[in-house]
This record gives sequence, structure tokens and C-alpha cells, in this order.
Amino acid sequence: MKTFIIVFLLLQILGCSSPAVKNDRYAKANGFSKHEIMGTDFTHVVYLNRLRGQSHWHVYIDGDGRPWRGRYVISPDPTTANPLMLRLMAKDASPSIYLGRPCYHGMVSESACQAWVWTHGRYSEAVVTSMAAALNELIQRQQIEELTLIGHSGGGTLAMLLAEHLQQTKMLVSIAGNMDINQWSLKHGYSHLSGSLNPVDRPMLPQSITQFHFMGMQDENVSLEPVQRLKNTHPNLNYIKVESAGHESGWDDYYCQLLQLTGSRCLPMN
Repeated sequence: MKTFIIVFLLLQILGCSSPAVKNDRYAKANGFSKHEIMGTDFTHVVYLNRLRGQSHWHVYIDGDGRPWRGRYVISPDPTTANPLMLRLMAKDASPSIYLGRPCYHGMVSESACQAWVWTHGRYSEAVVTSMAAALNELIQRQQIEELTLIGHSGGGTLAMLLAEHLQQTKMLVSIAGNMDINQWSLKHGYSHLSGSLNPVDRPMLPQSITQFHFMGMQDENVSLEPVQRLKNTHPNLNYIKVESAGHESGWDDYYCQLLQLTGSRCLPMN
């Protein structure tokens, strides 16, 4: 009986795939190719869609995933098990890049990966610089001339911070983006994200970058007010209220309309 229980438990463990493995499977099923690109101190997992030969690319950045297991317990692997941005990229007719964050997607064992990187320092200069370096490598490889940065939640935060580092950026799209990390941490009673950069405190982005910020009216995680404040200093900023969307819910159904509003389109339905 004991042997049976042990074997059963082992089978259960082997049958449970990590979030990184599940993301790999989803990407492969949708025809994306996987690459590992060196940034500064970190290696970034990147997925490219099957489209090539165009000068304007979309860059997808996912949210924070699971940096904490509980209120006071740090997660050993922050990779999201629910990759919204991979799903949205699968709908996109434009050539696209899914840019993995430092220490995500199976990279957590790298020597530079300390827990601070995906907890309090998740939007730090070190994180942003490494992501920009990895993206610049891809820009050179693929001969990319223009970028649209698309980020969800904390990925929207990073898209805003990355835009000032990448001269190819022509458009910024945030989906339920966290644009004031200090207000957000106070709202939820979280500890201060010491060492992270705050979008509302950054210099104004160039007027050549058109911004679209989509905010779900059912969202209880981030609020619209920081985006409204940014509108005062960013003349090319547009914010759109999506009545049926929450923080993560509703975006799959709305995404084709979102792409159309930003001048892009979805792939034809099968």
C-alpha cells in the first residue's frame, strides 16, 4: 500500500508541468519560436511569431506573474501560469515579440536572480536596462525600424519605462497598466517597491510616441487616476475605459477591437 501511494505521488508530481513548460507548449502550439537572448545581467526568454520581413513589430510584455506565494512568502518562481500576453499575441496579425522578464520562464536559477529582482525591484533600472538590451539585440537581428510596446499590468509599467530607452518606439499600449506603483502599494497595503522606477515620476516621453492606455472598469487592482494625471503631461496620451473588463478578465474578447483602435488587426478566425 505504501509503495502504491509513493508511486501515485511521483506520477502526480511528474504530471504537473511548471508554468515555464506550459508557456513553452502554448507558444509552440501557436507557431512561435523560442530564443534565449542575453540582456545585461540576465538572460531573457523570447518568443517570436512566425511572421518576418516587416519593419514594424509589436512587443508583448506580461504582468508580474506570481512574485509572492502569500503575504510574506516569496515565490521561488514568478513565472505566470496564465500568460495573457501570449494569448493576445496569438491573435495579432503583426510580426511580434514576447519579451520575457528577468528570472522568468525558467531563468530563475541564474546567478543574478535574487528574489529582489521579481519582488521589490521588479521595475528597477537593472530590470529595464536588461530588457532594453535584449530587445536591442532583436532589433538588430530582425532589422526592426519601428516598435509598438504592449504591456499588461506590471508589463504596462515596464512598457512605459522601456519606451524612453528605445528610439524605435512609435506607440505604447498599456492594458490595465500600473502607472503609479507607490499609490498602488499604498492602496493594497503592500510594502514599498524600494528600488523600482515609478512611471508617473519619469520624464515626459517624446511627443512622437502615441500612447493608448486601456483600463477595465471592473478592475479592482489598479485605478484610472494615475493615467488621467499622466494625460496632463503627455499630449499624445489616449485612455480608453473598457466597461466589461477587469484586471485580467475580458481582454481576450476585447483584443481585436483594441488592435483596431490602435491601427492594427487580428488574424482571421479559423
